[in-house]
Amino acid sequence: MDKQTEIELQAAAFRRLQKHLMEDRTDVQNIDMMNLAGFCRNCLSRWYQEAANEKGIEMGKDEARQIFYGMTMDDWKANYQTEASPDRQAAFQVAFEENVGKES
Repeated sequence: MDKQTEIELQAAAFRRLQKHLMEDRTDVQNIDMMNLAGFCRNCLSRWYQEAANEKGIEMGKDEARQIFYGMTMDDWKANYQTEASPDRQAAFQVAFEENVGKES
């Protein structure tokens, strides 16, 4: 397989993952994804932002999230986010620190 085809297939797989998380499975909470898999939608948007920044494209966290989510974080939270139990929040802190680092 040539490099361009590989890049196109990777991009298609990313777009399908994004659609799955943003349209097909809005019921899956970010906190549960982070607790189980060590990443969530916010991680994916951060990786998008980091890739843009590496290419010299200025992009902040909020802009990257809006691109990935297709809406503002406030809109996402209002439409899809549910309250997390104290146990889930504690597990999230551990998962976040292990996979992302300490919050600043």
